[in-house]
Amino acid sequence: MTASITVDGLTRRFGGFLAVDRVQFEVGRGEIFGYLGANGAGKTTTIRMLTGLLAPTSGDAVVAGHAVSRHPEAVKQAIGYMSQRFSLYPELTVHDNLAFFGGAYGMWGAALRVRIEEVLERVDLTGHGPTRTAALPGGMRQRVALASAMLHRPDVLFLDEPTAGVDPFARRRFWALIRSLAASGTTVFVTTHYMDEAEYCGRVGLMVAGRLPALDTPAGLKRTHVPGRLWSIRGAGQASALLAALPGVLEVQTMGAGLRVRIAADASWDAASLAARLPGSTAISEEEATLEDVFLAVVSADAQRAGTARAVGAP
Repeated sequence: MTASITVDGLTRRFGGFLAVDRVQFEVGRGEIFGYLGANGAGKTTTIRMLTGLLAPTSGDAVVAGHAVSRHPEAVKQAIGYMSQRFSLYPELTVHDNLAFFGGAYGMWGAALRVRIEEVLERVDLTGHGPTRTAALPGGMRQRVALASAMLHRPDVLFLDEPTAGVDPFARRRFWALIRSLAASGTTVFVTTHYMDEAEYCGRVGLMVAGRLPALDTPAGLKRTHVPGRLWSIRGAGQASALLAALPGVLEVQTMGAGLRVRIAADASWDAASLAARLPGSTAISEEEATLEDVFLAVVSADAQRAGTARAVGAP
């Protein structure tokens, strides 16, 4: 794998608060790399270091061939960055916003005008150049922000919560754009707290309390952290204790009026045999694990690790 991003022990402290704790990973060229975590987990702090906006306390990273600790300005020129806060000027037209950002990257004249039309076509906004940015709906404004980030043809594109606050249809269109960029060779590093979006990523890293305890493909994460088979059981009443006592049952969760049961892969239970053990009328169906299941499992395991470390006085 040819790495576009190499992260080695990246750490950031704010006074006594450890925001990012010795993070380490690589991102390949043309890969869509997802960075997941709850608010405050360290996602944005990591991305600000990788984009040259924030100096690491220790460790380092090489992004598009430049070390972020020594050459942050070179990193900024080599990448595209779309922040989670809307960064365009709402009173300017779409065209004027893109012209402003193009000028910041040393683009001008006829070449810039041609490139603006190219990116507007790429993000499906042809003809919207004269529109005042504030007049666009949220999903279209996000596409203008993406257009500004990719205007100078960066090798690496950082997207920090790019679909926050937009409707599901706009989110799907935005991810279609992301996949097309990656298919053309652009490396995409995206942070999100939408677990369903992470399914589109080639690999996913899960941040918890500044650490990166899990990193793999979506399928690999599910195999590792949510092993076995999942069953949804409706109308089971107070059967959670009964199910938990069955051999091979790994976990029983209450989900509204029903239950969600995780059973070891080698256990012999199926829908019919489960129904035979349950009182009353039930509806039982097998379902796939999700990245939300993975996230909850990783957070729970990390909390147990932290609790054990505190109990024995470890750092």
